[in-house]
Amino acid sequence: MKNLSSVLAFTLSGFSEITETQYMLFSITLLCYIVILWFNMTIIVTIILNRRLHEPMYIFLCNLCINALYGTTGFYPKFMYDLLSEFQVISYAGCLTQAFVIYSSVLCDFSTLTIMAYDRYVAICRPLEYHSKVTNYTVMKCILFSWLAPFFCLSTGIGLTTRLTLCGSIIEKLYCENWAVVKLSCSSTTVENVTGYLVIIIYFCHAIFIFCSYIRLVGACQKSAESRKRFMQTCIPHMLVLLNFTVALLFDVMYSRYGSTNFPQGLRNFLALEFLIIPPIINPVIYGLKLTKIRKQVLRF
Repeated sequence: MKNLSSVLAFTLSGFSEITETQYMLFSITLLCYIVILWFNMTIIVTIILNRRLHEPMYIFLCNLCINALYGTTGFYPKFMYDLLSEFQVISYAGCLTQAFVIYSSVLCDFSTLTIMAYDRYVAICRPLEYHSKVTNYTVMKCILFSWLAPFFCLSTGIGLTTRLTLCGSIIEKLYCENWAVVKLSCSSTTVENVTGYLVIIIYFCHAIFIFCSYIRLVGACQKSAESRKRFMQTCIPHMLVLLNFTVALLFDVMYSRYGSTNFPQGLRNFLALEFLIIPPIINPVIYGLKLTKIRKQVLRF
């Protein structure tokens, strides 16, 4: 049995099913990464360079795009390198770092979307209180929360993982995640399991809060035909994107804990990648380019 001192690297066995299509997948992945960088950088630069866009809603959107760049940096370069490599191996430190970056970015997405939902709720349902509630100081606190809370959760989880003695080195995914490393432990993982569930519950509550905010917006937007039109054009796409993101992430988290090995590896790979590929591409479009002010400034560029 191997202990922690001898497990210096992990093998990513999820690549075993895609060896015949690795070059095609590399081309598609490279294109997706370029699109992600282009879309998100466009939104970020547009908001930073235009003072008229220095409003809470656009600042939160800018934060969402910055987080997309941060998260994809933890996945795409390594994934593309592995597609062209004969052996898909990652060091112990590199694995935990990748898990930290990817999943702290995912949690930051939830935090930012929660803040954006609250901002829209106050702006539409309590417009007279908006400027007193959503001040510059509040915006700063919200952005700090959206980053520090995920960093704390992931630091705690990965810190607990580093204490474990490991009896294996094969991770059945295309990238590293904390629980995949925990499952290789020879000893009890009760503390890690409880900590993981606490984080899942906290951020699932984030998702519920967002949906509840949009439900409240439905009632507020029934007062006029123009409000209903705006709701259908903006909030409905937001809810669909969030639903897709939440379901894909829940599948990834729950399957890594309770999934059967009889589940086809190809389908597992697709569902594990879905929440890493779709949101960074769709979010700048749904949350950014659909907004008239941003679209006009982008077209000026």
